[in-house]
Amino acid sequence: MGRAMGLAGLLLGLVVVPAVLVSTNLRHGGRRAEAEPEPSDWELAADAVPEDSLWPLPQWVRTYPRQLQLAPSRFQLVHGAGSSAGPGCGLLQDAFRRYYEYMFGHSRRRTWGRRPLAARGQPELFQLQVVIEAGDPGCDGHPHLTSSEAYHLTVTEPVAVLKASEVWGALRGLETFSQLVHEDDYGSFLVNESEINDFPRFAHRGVLLDTSRHYLPLKSILTNLDAMAFNKFNVLHWHIVDDQSFPYQSIYFPELSDKGAYSSNLIYTPTDVRLVIEYARLRGIRVIPEFDTPGHTQSWGKGQKDLLTPCYNGGQPAGSFGPINPVWNTTYDFMAKFLKEISSVFPDEFIHLGGDEVDFTCWKSNPEVKEFMKKQGFGTDYAKLESYYVQNILDIVSSYNKGQMVWQEVFDHKAQLKPDTVVQVWMANNYAHELSQVTGAGLTAVLSAPWYLDYISYGQDWKKYYTVEPLNFPGSEKQKKLLIGGEACLWGEFVDATNLTPRLWPRASAVGERLWSSSNVTNLQDAYKRLTNHRCRMLRRGIAAEPVFVGYCAHEAREP
Repeated sequence: MGRAMGLAGLLLGLVVVPAVLVSTNLRHGGRRAEAEPEPSDWELAADAVPEDSLWPLPQWVRTYPRQLQLAPSRFQLVHGAGSSAGPGCGLLQDAFRRYYEYMFGHSRRRTWGRRPLAARGQPELFQLQVVIEAGDPGCDGHPHLTSSEAYHLTVTEPVAVLKASEVWGALRGLETFSQLVHEDDYGSFLVNESEINDFPRFAHRGVLLDTSRHYLPLKSILTNLDAMAFNKFNVLHWHIVDDQSFPYQSIYFPELSDKGAYSSNLIYTPTDVRLVIEYARLRGIRVIPEFDTPGHTQSWGKGQKDLLTPCYNGGQPAGSFGPINPVWNTTYDFMAKFLKEISSVFPDEFIHLGGDEVDFTCWKSNPEVKEFMKKQGFGTDYAKLESYYVQNILDIVSSYNKGQMVWQEVFDHKAQLKPDTVVQVWMANNYAHELSQVTGAGLTAVLSAPWYLDYISYGQDWKKYYTVEPLNFPGSEKQKKLLIGGEACLWGEFVDATNLTPRLWPRASAVGERLWSSSNVTNLQDAYKRLTNHRCRMLRRGIAAEPVFVGYCAHEAREP
């Protein structure tokens, strides 16, 4: 980690982001920005936002006017009676320390204990007791697609109780409880008596980070895992390599990063990868790696001879290379060994295999590929050759007992997909029709088309992300159940450690609430107030989230 930029330096050294940026990556279907309407009165009333407002909004909340006071010197986060987890549950012990610090450690006032609680005339909350109800709490496991994140929180004097079936629900409940606790102008910590019953609407709530276009230091990735937890995201889609660079240091094939990374110190070592996975696990976040093939692989060819297809010009080798060569047996020997490593290194049950934006030009120019096409009876339909390659790769991954995620082109080009394949829909043009087609074929889908956050424009574009209704596509109830969630994608052509965090947050927060909260949570006025406060809360916790609109944060106005 010595090469990684210090967190303080990263957060304090952020540059101003340009107001308008256009991405050149083909993966993005650009749209013209619409004129920003005049701000409403409610958008200017930032000082009226309660600091204990919640984001994302739970499924069911009842808050009472009676307030309880918390004394940091006495308040405890503890394991409750009857919990299947105890002090030996490292995941919860770590979370208790973390959330105590979030609630009390970021205060700019250090007057704890100077004024007796009785003088305030308010009852005191002494503990939050956490009870895990399942026989196996899951303390040492990894979260997965079917993990339970449900919880029930009751805040009453003298002890609050958080109940969850598994530790993953307890993590979400701890986040909610920490948001209920707020500091008044006199340095006292208060919480309203409350009852909350909560669970996510969608099981897959992801953020895609791209570490190939620009290398992201470990600290940047870890900081954004924290922010993801604050917004109840549960999947880091790690687009770790691409054409531009190959920063993943392979155990079997170290020359891939030796020759394919931007630099020998701009890599993720096996230790780095383990750290990201464990840091994410402790926050209830899955890490799904993406190794995109057969396109987007120029960096692979630098360290793996004879992997890419030689391009021809006028019947002669042109000296350039195209996608992975799908006609050589050595290709599949290499991919089998490499994917065996990936299956072992990354514990999640899914690997993202990419499959998007394959340029057929080089394949069409190569005489050996053309001969193979003829022999296979593919004619001149190179989409069939792509499907041939993809199906071989899917078979390899299945042999390692892993599920597969792919971009939508793999489905569009009629590859024979296994029933458990997850298709990620990213093309903005008529994505509702695509969702209908994918789920109509009985396949599971993840939506990212309306949530490409690398596209920026003047104004409050969070509203555009917030007002998306993922299930607004033609299909039966059975089809709707096959949409398991969505992802906010931040491609890296114009993003590195200097602007990653403010570009992502709080814009991704809008996606987080859409994927967590009930479908009827759509009030923009209420969302604006809560999001404004949530952005301030992220700032207090060390996340350099950009402003939602004009105004200030209450903690900024308090005397130090």
